[in-house]
Amino acid sequence: MTLPVIHRVTTLELDVQPWSWPFAIERGAEITAHFAGKQREKPQIWNGRLLLARNPVFTGSGFRAGYFETDFASFLAWRDWGFPDRGIFNGFGMGALRSNDGAFVLGEMGQHTANAGRIYFPSGTPDLDDICAGTVDIAGSVVREVAEETGLSAADYRADAHWDCVVSGASVAMIQVLNVDSPGEALRTRIEANLARQRQPELSAVHLVRDIGDLTAAMPRFVTAFIEAQFSQ
Repeated sequence: MTLPVIHRVTTLELDVQPWSWPFAIERGAEITAHFAGKQREKPQIWNGRLLLARNPVFTGSGFRAGYFETDFASFLAWRDWGFPDRGIFNGFGMGALRSNDGAFVLGEMGQHTANAGRIYFPSGTPDLDDICAGTVDIAGSVVREVAEETGLSAADYRADAHWDCVVSGASVAMIQVLNVDSPGEALRTRIEANLARQRQPELSAVHLVRDIGDLTAAMPRFVTAFIEAQFSQ
């Protein structure tokens, strides 16, 4: 298994380009059947539009890639079938909330979601709402996902100027540390109170990671690699 590689960058150039994904076209019938089965298991999931990427290039302090539009059903099949098209990757932003006493705050996905039980930072595969002037606004996506999952707004944290792009398999997680002027336990309590007000929150639990001993198998490798690097600095 290839170990994750972390590139620290300050600029993201993520153009949206018109392109038809051969995998989605050629295996359309199989994809439709696969998604129907998933919907029977979890009726809440729906076949919305999202953005995947190709042609990643790291150039010194920058990262660029081309994004294209597809549907969630094709993405889910590609993921569940072991990423058969190796020329495509899921490039998404993550907001690494960090308290003023050094704890990272992560959320556990609810059982009704497509990633039930997984634990990671607020994030989401980009969708059409993240397109701004023909490019993918990953910073805006992070702000939106943090607000949706935790109730925190951009006024509640100070974002680092750089991104740590963690390349792991078919994923590129563009992670930005969001510094919150609050202790970890108080931050968790605040987020839990926000979740309690929601009818069907995306998260089922909030976890604090203070050192690598708090990492678990439920956390994706791109998350644990990032946290390990942070604690080794």
